[in-house]
Amino acid sequence: MNINDTHETTSDTAVKESLSLTDEQYQKKMQRRKEVQDQRIAQAVPEKGLIIVHTGNGKGKTTAALGMILRSLGHGYKVAIVQFIKGAWEPSEKKVFSLWENQLEFHAMGEGFTWETQDRDRDIEKAQAAWQKGLEYIRNPEFKLVLLDEINIAIKLGYLQVEEILTGLAQKPADNHVILTGRGAPDALINYADLVTEMNLVKHPFREQGVKAQAGIEF
Repeated sequence: MNINDTHETTSDTAVKESLSLTDEQYQKKMQRRKEVQDQRIAQAVPEKGLIIVHTGNGKGKTTAALGMILRSLGHGYKVAIVQFIKGAWEPSEKKVFSLWENQLEFHAMGEGFTWETQDRDRDIEKAQAAWQKGLEYIRNPEFKLVLLDEINIAIKLGYLQVEEILTGLAQKPADNHVILTGRGAPDALINYADLVTEMNLVKHPFREQGVKAQAGIEF
């Protein structure tokens, strides 16, 4: 028996309580919630450049980051993407983002996963080159958002030192954002970041069913 079968979650309890309220009670409850939320918004800082980390073993870290890239492009901002592991193949997202060639810089600078490259020294060289390219955009005030895709893996493998990355992130303009993706983000980076999301793997078609990566889903 699953623990969720014998214990109500907090959200389940809240739903039941909400359904038990009269219309008038529900309206008053929502009014109180709105007052609290409005007060929080009124006290919030208008704008701040964020360090954003997407990590965890689950799928969707890069996909979520690319959604933010698309959102920034929609606002007319200049953005940059530097991919650390990918690059041995032509990513399909690069073709789509070419529609915004005046706003976007895209660099796929890796040569594939470590079990494919089988050359540690070259992997380190490529990771260092990708970091230097990313650092150029981080320091450039014209680029509102910079995505360092799969950089967390490069750090985890020892190709880059987290202290070096933190020093570079500290050089970004105050209102600009940087996203760092990849599983195994180090604690020092997580502590430094403003927004951290961990993708948890529950099921995966390759692991459970042996289904290969599919166009439009994985690449």
